[in-house]
Amino acid sequence: MARDYDLMPLSYEYDVLIIGSGAAGLTVALNLPDHLNVAVLSKGQITSGATLWAQGGIAAVQDQQDSIDDHIRDTLNSGAGLCHEDAVRFTVEHGRESIEWLVENGVNFTRDDQARLHLTREGGHSHRRIIHAADATGHAVSSALSARAASRANIALLENRVAVDLITHRKLSLPGNRCVGAYVLNLGDNHVELFRARFVVLATGGASKVYRYTSNPDGASGDGIAMAWRAGCRAVNMEFNQFHPTCLYHPHAKSFLLTEAIRGEGGHLLLPDGSRFMDRFDSRGELAPRDVVARAIDHEMKRLGADCLYLDISHKPADFIRQHFPTIYEKCLSFGIDITREPIPVVPAAHYTCGGIQTDQCARTDVNQLYVVGEAAFTGLHGANRMASNSLLECLVYGRAAAADITRQDADIPSPPPVADWDESKVRDSDEDVVISHNWDELRHFMWDYVGIVRTSKRLQRAKHRVDLLSREIGEFYSNYRVSSDLLELRNLVTVADLIICSALQRRESRGLHYTLDYPGLNHEARDTVLMPTSFHTSAP
Repeated sequence: MARDYDLMPLSYEYDVLIIGSGAAGLTVALNLPDHLNVAVLSKGQITSGATLWAQGGIAAVQDQQDSIDDHIRDTLNSGAGLCHEDAVRFTVEHGRESIEWLVENGVNFTRDDQARLHLTREGGHSHRRIIHAADATGHAVSSALSARAASRANIALLENRVAVDLITHRKLSLPGNRCVGAYVLNLGDNHVELFRARFVVLATGGASKVYRYTSNPDGASGDGIAMAWRAGCRAVNMEFNQFHPTCLYHPHAKSFLLTEAIRGEGGHLLLPDGSRFMDRFDSRGELAPRDVVARAIDHEMKRLGADCLYLDISHKPADFIRQHFPTIYEKCLSFGIDITREPIPVVPAAHYTCGGIQTDQCARTDVNQLYVVGEAAFTGLHGANRMASNSLLECLVYGRAAAADITRQDADIPSPPPVADWDESKVRDSDEDVVISHNWDELRHFMWDYVGIVRTSKRLQRAKHRVDLLSREIGEFYSNYRVSSDLLELRNLVTVADLIICSALQRRESRGLHYTLDYPGLNHEARDTVLMPTSFHTSAP
């Protein structure tokens, strides 16, 4: 159906613009007061983000044998000396109330025989503290929060929107350092819309699509990190990319993660000959932190020349497996794998971006009225390695904190200034989209080969050379052709890849998720890698 541009608006104004519709974005929206007009933008359907894919659960102290201090200690240990203890304590202390808020908003968690929240255990945790909805926690959270948001008259849920760039006073040549909106591509008609807002929240998730193999959905292209960097925000610890040890290895099983809870419930990792091996790498065996397990699997695969290794839970009763892991059971069965009777082929895959845009405990960034929440943010919680199931907790705690801060500032922040519509008068339609697909493949291949689980300085320098060439080529393409979803995602991925490579080159040690053969030891002093956009320039457009 043709669109009548004289009648349909290309410009909108809201009190709060939230880019991203996962747990982080919806938590912000639902904690804002009813008098604020809120827009929540999603690349696809409202429930299409990474939250939907989360299987394991949410870490929060519930059991009398557990304690806040134990959860803090476990998180600090997993973070390899780089966690900010104030951020860890802030997050953990707000865990129980965050779970209660989810229950109030309709999330149906798994209960035990006495109707208490059922708790499981995952790697790095000293106690059972993972609240979950069977093995599909993300689906339960996403469904409940999106339904609740849809029922709120002040919240507009807008699908099929891809953000192009943020609009700031600096870009408008106005005094001050304020974010006042964003340009957004409407995938329905392929035209760019203007969204003006008094507050802007980036809740766009991580950047694991920068790697060839990932557990993430297609939209995890680092959009928020790249846009905030271009707007003048600091990026911190971008070298720490978590690789989930166990993704299903099957030619038709795209990005299917096998929750750590399988190992938490007694699953064994096996070599092709059926022997266990994790005890040779860590005394905690299969329950070692993810970086240790991922490196062990990577090492054994390379040593043996194996395409995959195996995860086996079949020694447990079949009813127990089907009850605790119904989604995984059905998915594997669809590929001809009966996990109650045979081991599951697995490989590591890029899973989580531990670094991100610098924020404070209210999720505020270096740009006024710009907030970043969730995986796109660096809060200091995860350090050099995220502990399992702390990520959804971070979304909830900092999402609620951002909403509270916006509410406090509401009366003091004026309407955004006038902004010109998006100008397409000097660009043309592309007849060379093969350039985008080729560069996309090249980027993800060299990031996997050179900036993956095990790194060297030579590999990183090669990657830096390649990303510089791609940045110039994509910058020229972006300047001359109409934007598309693929082009915008590629542009953002190249920016984020450059940040990852430059951060990795600066860290001359092996710590947490950053492991380099050239610097296998640990520095005496743990320091964050902070990239400053005003003094540090990547070559990204």
